[in-house]
Amino acid sequence: MAETNNIFTRLSWFRQERVAAAHVMVVGCGALGNEVLKNLALFGVGHIVIVDFDYVEPSNLSRSVLFTREDAAEGRQKAAVAAERIRQMNPDIDVKSIYGDIAYDVGLGLIRQMDVIIGCVDNRWARYCINRLAMRAGKPWVDGGIDRLEGTARVFMPGENCYACNLGPEGLKEMKRRFSCANIIRRDEAAERVPTTPVIASVIGAVEAQEAMKLIHRAEMEEGELTSLCGRMFCYEGQHLTTRIVSFKAYDDDCPLHEQWTPVETAELTVQHSVGETLCLLAEMLHTNEVSFSLTTDCFVDWIVRRDNDQRFNVMQPGRQVARQYESLPTVGFYQHEYREIDKNFPYQELTLAQLGIPDEEVLWVHTGKADRYVQLKIGS
Repeated sequence: MAETNNIFTRLSWFRQERVAAAHVMVVGCGALGNEVLKNLALFGVGHIVIVDFDYVEPSNLSRSVLFTREDAAEGRQKAAVAAERIRQMNPDIDVKSIYGDIAYDVGLGLIRQMDVIIGCVDNRWARYCINRLAMRAGKPWVDGGIDRLEGTARVFMPGENCYACNLGPEGLKEMKRRFSCANIIRRDEAAERVPTTPVIASVIGAVEAQEAMKLIHRAEMEEGELTSLCGRMFCYEGQHLTTRIVSFKAYDDDCPLHEQWTPVETAELTVQHSVGETLCLLAEMLHTNEVSFSLTTDCFVDWIVRRDNDQRFNVMQPGRQVARQYESLPTVGFYQHEYREIDKNFPYQELTLAQLGIPDEEVLWVHTGKADRYVQLKIGS
């Protein structure tokens, strides 16, 4: 495959060695993610991480080039299947798949290793989470969205353009409303409508991959040989075949998502360490007796109480798992007792960081008596 990719060197700006050394994360591998991954594999991007929490379903097959009927029949994980298929396309690629949610299951330390992140997601909350991680790590990211015969592509970069700032107050209010792609497809199929087509996925996926290649060739962009979509939005409408590029730039200096977590220190800690061990090692490393850390993406819940009858359940889980496990409770819902700050007074010192819901290679936001520090975990055993 490497020999085949040498043809791209005929492009004046293309640097094969840079592409082969690049690290790219693709979040979401439905129809759009399939197209992006296919293009990255053909370009010869050397290191790819795929993140998705869904399974292959029959409804995916009309739009997803990497999936087969057998994958749908077996209900295989999308990320694992996509990784397998692009390895077959280009065996030279180092591919890692993560079955998980970008909001909770991807450590900031892994994001810091990327040259660019590509979002192929279908809701505002997922985009907000990608943006938050990218801004903290100081990394650019490419966003794409498709619906029927329409699609958009955008680029966000620290210091220049921010997804959260572009949302506005109403958008921020609504961003946590989540529809999975599968649910949208089932709803539209029931109404005998087609939610997206393979054509729109390939158009927007191609633009996303192209923008990612530009971000990998940063020097050529700075010299003016390439122009990024950062601060603009590419809009494609296939029914009447129209395209346009509109201004799409907002960057509020007071936005809390812009705070880059730096400098980052690495500790001899993994998610298999207990809370007690972690606090002791952090205190020793940072030369302080006063140390704690925040759970920045979720909370830890030890018990919940039903609102209607005060029945108590001991749960001992991250908040996201509680919400899934007890979603069948009556609409009256429940109160939960949660922790977001972990210190020496946390009553469950024997729990591991993994049990708190912290992913591998996460960067802990650590508080001392004098200043905040950022400490990256290593991969757990």
